[in-house]
Amino acid sequence: MTSGLRLEDAVNERCPWSGDPISGDSLTLYKGQVVGFCNSGCRDKFEKATTAFDLALAAEPASRS
Repeated sequence: MTSGLRLEDAVNERCPWSGDPISGDSLTLYKGQVVGFCNSGCRDKFEKATTAFDLALAAEPASRS
């Protein structure tokens, strides 16, 4: 968990992976927004997926033909 994040600041009420209610001990910050998950496993899966996706986008050429 990222320190200082609050459940009431989350942009979602349900875990994007499971659909279960989010938990205050399973929050992360993504692009300036607090995103909540039902457990740390779902949070960690999200962080891994978004990091890989963000790195792939950064590696793409600025413009495509």
